[in-house]
Amino acid sequence: MTAELDRNRALWTIVNHRYTDAAARSMWDRDGVRWGLFGASESRLATLPDLAGLTVVELGAGTAFFSAALARAGAHPIAVDLSQEQLATAQRCQQETGIVFPLIQADAQAVPLHDACVDLVVSEHGASVWCDPDLWVAQAARILRPAGRLVFLVNSVLSTLCVPDSGPASQTLQRPHADLGRMVFDGVEYHPSHGDWIAILGKHGFSVLALHELTAGEDAQDPEFYDIADYRWASRWPAEDLWVAQLS
Repeated sequence: MTAELDRNRALWTIVNHRYTDAAARSMWDRDGVRWGLFGASESRLATLPDLAGLTVVELGAGTAFFSAALARAGAHPIAVDLSQEQLATAQRCQQETGIVFPLIQADAQAVPLHDACVDLVVSEHGASVWCDPDLWVAQAARILRPAGRLVFLVNSVLSTLCVPDSGPASQTLQRPHADLGRMVFDGVEYHPSHGDWIAILGKHGFSVLALHELTAGEDAQDPEFYDIADYRWASRWPAEDLWVAQLS
């Protein structure tokens, strides 16, 4: 596990060097809470409870733009990420925007927070992709208060099966369904099947409320930094899965 963490941390250090402060600020400046590669609006999806006054932890926050959007909506976010460089970018964005909340450098598989201390846990292509799901979901269950909600975004099962070793999703399958789970690309990623996600969530006391399979809207553009799928592919098939679960 240490080697895996080191590999992923090194990858995100490289990514952060390519991802300029200006690019990070553009994400911080987006209107509303938006999900995923193509900016699906939370106002349309309605996956989150009323955010006013809620304590929210984002696991695998990166440059924390999603947490910033939650803060603007009235929540009290805490952004957790493994990468010191990503959090340093987030801190500069905080200084420029005046939107300030705690930034914690930590592994989402061992979150340094007390039990039952937050109302909502979110992950937008963060821990949900880059951490062992059995471990990070257990942490989400531990830190959530009773009946707390977990909302997380991952690559869709279909896009994972259609993505080649490099480049965006193809129109043909690139690997068998049996390959889903722990996968090694530039870093170590986790892409369980739908059935495996349901089993993992149930094991840790969650009930699934919804699964939104996200496609690109008419006004979407190709993602600038992530090549899971381009607009043309994602306008036809779901590129991302957005899960909504509640602690029983």
